[in-house]
Amino acid sequence: MEHVEVSSLTADRLRQLETKNDAALQGGGEARIVKHKEGGRLTARERLDVLLDPGSFVEVDRFVAHRCSNFGMGDKKVPGDGVITGYGRVNGKLVYVYSQDFTVFGGSMSRTQANKICKIMDLAVKTGAPLIGINDSGGARIQEGVEALGGYADIFLRNVTTSGVVPQISAIMGPCAGGAVYSPSLTDFIFMVKESSYMFVTGPDVIKAVTHEDVTKEQLGGAVTHAQKSGVAHFATEDDRHCMLMIRELLNFLPLNNLDDAPIIPTNDRPDRIDESLNTLIPDSPKKPYDMLDVIQKTVDEGYFLEIHKHFAQNILVGFGRYNGRSVGIVANQPKILAGCLNIQASIKAARFVRFCDAFNIPIVTFVDVPGFLPGTDQEWNGIITHGAKLLYAYAEATVPKITVVTRKSYGGAYCVMSSKHLRGDVNLAYPTAEIAVMGADGAVNIIFRQQITGASNPVAEKARLTKEYEDAFANPYVAAELGYMDEVIEPAMTRKRIIDSLEMLKNKRDTNPPKKHGNIPL
Repeated sequence: MEHVEVSSLTADRLRQLETKNDAALQGGGEARIVKHKEGGRLTARERLDVLLDPGSFVEVDRFVAHRCSNFGMGDKKVPGDGVITGYGRVNGKLVYVYSQDFTVFGGSMSRTQANKICKIMDLAVKTGAPLIGINDSGGARIQEGVEALGGYADIFLRNVTTSGVVPQISAIMGPCAGGAVYSPSLTDFIFMVKESSYMFVTGPDVIKAVTHEDVTKEQLGGAVTHAQKSGVAHFATEDDRHCMLMIRELLNFLPLNNLDDAPIIPTNDRPDRIDESLNTLIPDSPKKPYDMLDVIQKTVDEGYFLEIHKHFAQNILVGFGRYNGRSVGIVANQPKILAGCLNIQASIKAARFVRFCDAFNIPIVTFVDVPGFLPGTDQEWNGIITHGAKLLYAYAEATVPKITVVTRKSYGGAYCVMSSKHLRGDVNLAYPTAEIAVMGADGAVNIIFRQQITGASNPVAEKARLTKEYEDAFANPYVAAELGYMDEVIEPAMTRKRIIDSLEMLKNKRDTNPPKKHGNIPL
C-alpha cells in the first residue's frame, strides 16, 4: 500500500475529529452508563445495534448541543444532546430512527433535541421510509421552559402529517410521562418493555396528591397495564433486546410507505394446500366455543401469525400473516372469549387496525363468528353505539382488497359490520356451518311466535318445533348465497386456496372514495 504523507495540520484535525467522536459516543459518561445498564437495560446506541442491520447505521447531527444558558446549563453541554438520530436498514430496507439517551440529562426534551428528531421525521417522509422512535426520556427539559414544550408540539404535528404516509413505530424503553406520551400515541404501533418502561400523563405522586389513590408506576402505566387494560401498547416485550427484535419482525410485514404494495416474501408453503382438519374444527353445537387462532394458523403460510394487541380485547384477534408470500392483515372474532361478541374495546382495536392496513395497501382477511354486540348498561352508557360505528366506518372506508370468511354465527348488526358485502367486501365466503340471520333461533322464535307458543297446549314442544323450522330456514349460509351476499359456500378444507385465489384475483384492484378533505369518523 502506498504511503501517504499527512501534514501536521491535517493530523491535528483528524485527532480533533476523533476526540469529538469519542466524546459523543460516551453520552453521559461511564458512571451514568453503568447505572443505566443495571437490570439488563441497553444503552441508546446498543439498542440501535440490535435493531439495525450490522454496519448500516449512519448518524446525523452527532455534534449538536443545546443552546440553553439558564440555571448553569451553559456549562453542561454534551454532544448529541441526549438523542441519537440517523438512518439504517432493517432486513435490507431503509428506516429512519431516533434513540433517546437517558444518560444525558435523563433524555429530556430540549429545543435542539426536538430539532434533531424533526429533521429525521422530515427525511422519512421525503424518502418514503418507516420511522422508528426509541423513547427513554424524563420529559421536557425544565430549564428550557416553553422552548422544550414547543419542541414537543413540533414533533406532534409531524406525527399527524406523517400518519398514513410512512409507518411510524414507537418503542418505550424507560419513563414516558406528561407531554412525552402523545408522540407515541399518535404513531401506528407502540412497543413497551415489562418492568422497565412506563407511560402516564400524570405520575403516581400527582395522582396521590389530587385523588388520594395509592398506585405504583407499574400498576399505573407499566407495559402489562397498557397491553391488557388500556390498549395503549400493542406489544409488551420481555427486555430491550426482545423489543428491538420484535420491531424488526413487524417491519417484515409492512411496506415502506403508502405508495408501495404489501411486501411479498417467498414461501415453500403450497398455495393449493388443503387442510382436512378444518372440516371438523367448527363444533356441531352453535354454543360450543373453539379457538379461531386454529383456523388462522391452519390457513396462513407456515402457520405463522404475528398477533397485534394480543392481551387487549381478546374477543377479537388482529395481526399479520402471509398467503402465498403476500402480507395481509387479519381480523377475526374469537369465540373463546365473550363468545366472540363485539364490545367497545374490540371495536376500537379492530377499527384502528383496519385503518392502518387500508392506509398502507395491505389486504384485509376477516374471519367471522359473531353473535352480535355485547349487551349491558356498561356498554350502552360508555358509547358502544359510537365505538361500534368506528369499526363499521373503517371497513366501509377501506378500499384495499377485502376477503371475508364466515365460519359460524353472523348475527344482526354485527353481520353488517364485519366486512359484509354491503360494506364493499370483495369476496365473501361462508362455511356450510355458517348461520346468517338477524339473531339466533331461540331469540327469534320468542319474538315472532310469542303468542303462538303461550297459547299452545304444549308450549315446550311448540317452541322446539318452531325453533327447528327457524333453524332450517336461517341457520345456514344458503339464503345469503341466493341473494348474492355470499359469493360462495366452501368446504372449510379449501379455505387457504380460496383466499389465495381471491388475493391473486384482486391484486390489481382499484377503488376510491368520493373526493373530500377527510371524513368525520365517529370518535
